[in-house]
Amino acid sequence: MGTNRIEAFSDGVIAIIITIMVLELKVPHGADLAALGALAPVFCAYVLSFVYVGIYWNNHHHLMHVAKRVNGSVLWANLHVLFWLSLFPFTTNWMGESHLASWPTALYGFDLCMTAVAWYILTRALIGLHGANSMLERAIGSDLKGKISVVLYLVAIAASFWEPWVAAALYTIVAVVWLVPDRRVEKVLLTEEQ
Repeated sequence: MGTNRIEAFSDGVIAIIITIMVLELKVPHGADLAALGALAPVFCAYVLSFVYVGIYWNNHHHLMHVAKRVNGSVLWANLHVLFWLSLFPFTTNWMGESHLASWPTALYGFDLCMTAVAWYILTRALIGLHGANSMLERAIGSDLKGKISVVLYLVAIAASFWEPWVAAALYTIVAVVWLVPDRRVEKVLLTEEQ
């Protein structure tokens, strides 16, 4: 099977996730800046999650651009990623509304961690389909950044019960690391075109 349907479906689900997250932002009860300030934790959690969803959307686009075909295993692995992403509105809102309380902050990290694990499973399913030394495998490489991200999420989950702001800082650091454009896929595509 080609990748068109998996891309279109994933784009639609991701668009819905972003819509749900923004709808969770409630209008302040007052009409001054102090009323808006009370929503700062919720807004900051939203911004962080929006960035994460954007990172996954961007990486999914690159991944599917390199993939030539999908099979049932890839479809299920992709749904696995989308499942964990679909929990972002809930975990984001709970963490923001609770002002970084320990359990909500830990659950947010668990969601991030499970999304990263699901992403790893998706990439391995695609590599398995496309074969060893495929363009896809060369583009993904050892995925050191992905593995380090999972370790940082686990550290942050533990930190949630000690100092939740440390966990939030770690979640932000991982997002910033992934915001730096990952040129692996683009480099492999350029090499193949030459």
